[in-house]
Amino acid sequence: MYSPVLGTTRTKPPFRCDIVGSFLRPPELLEARRLHKEGQLSDEGLYELETAEILKLVERQRESGLKVATDGEFRRSWWHLDFFFGVQGTERIDLNAAAGRVDAKQRAETFRVKDRISFGDHPLLQHFKSFVPMAEKHGLMPKMTIPAPSLFHFVQRFNRGGAYSSDEELYADIIRLYQEAIQAFYDAGCRYLQLDDTSWGTLCSLLHRTQLRSQGTDPDQLAADYVRLINESIAQRPADMTIALHVCRGNFHSTWFASGGYEPVAEALFGGCNVDAFFLEYDNERAGGFEPLRFIRDQFVVLGLVTTKHGGLESKEVLKSRIAEAAAFVNIDQLCLSTQCGFASTEEGNLLTEDEQWDKIRLVAETAAEVWSQSE
Repeated sequence: MYSPVLGTTRTKPPFRCDIVGSFLRPPELLEARRLHKEGQLSDEGLYELETAEILKLVERQRESGLKVATDGEFRRSWWHLDFFFGVQGTERIDLNAAAGRVDAKQRAETFRVKDRISFGDHPLLQHFKSFVPMAEKHGLMPKMTIPAPSLFHFVQRFNRGGAYSSDEELYADIIRLYQEAIQAFYDAGCRYLQLDDTSWGTLCSLLHRTQLRSQGTDPDQLAADYVRLINESIAQRPADMTIALHVCRGNFHSTWFASGGYEPVAEALFGGCNVDAFFLEYDNERAGGFEPLRFIRDQFVVLGLVTTKHGGLESKEVLKSRIAEAAAFVNIDQLCLSTQCGFASTEEGNLLTEDEQWDKIRLVAETAAEVWSQSE
């Protein structure tokens, strides 16, 4: 298992310098996926190439000063749907085909629940098992990222089949599903699990909250339900497993879909959700100010101050100043630094180069080292 290196920074997750998870797919991987889709590359051939690219990625993460590594989500097409598609009892929906868009240039997919759900022999579990030795070989902690249980409910509520007669019945099975998943990943060597969630970004948005009300849904009740859903899903996690929640407002190909600070959900989420850490976007005005952090209890807050949506480096001094602003609401010992999101929530990736991606990771590492070497 991972052995932490003693030093002036945190030796267990979340780390002072951390990452959300996804990285830009190399051109070789994108070409391999194209050939595989066209039937010109076998499943085994694609897997072999993915493995080679993940090995290179892990080395780059180590060289950039990270203590944690992910597989970049290189074996996935979507940050969330690959997990949902792999759940027993779900099925994939091609939204373009359903709408008769035969020449659509942009992929559009979702999932629906067609039968009682369970974790089963999930393909992402096998992916993580193969990744663990790659990360540990370089002295890095392997981190796994999956969509949050709240997002499972939020997405499927528009595509629900007849397997469940009520939300409470579905909630119970989502909780059981995630309890099974958490234990399975733990048994595979996972001590650092991140739950990614755009439903909370939606609940921060005045526009989306208004839309929910017009559809007959109380956003405040939904927030309370989702806190309960997450808490019960993670309640049985092992004591030495860190679980973080990443709140996102959209990241597909550098775009976003929600805007609004954390205030509408702050008391319910920060004051009630029992995750160990929150990864929070704070890269621009869409995320609002730091005042909602007053509801944080003993959790860590990983400040996503460095954007992944475009190239160009943020000022190190401005980053330090913003960390100091956040420390007015949360003890600096509970703060960490990361990028605002991943670099490629889907295989299309964001609008920046690989060099710009790694420059941003190094900026996070250098800034974190300077800030917390002075405070610890």
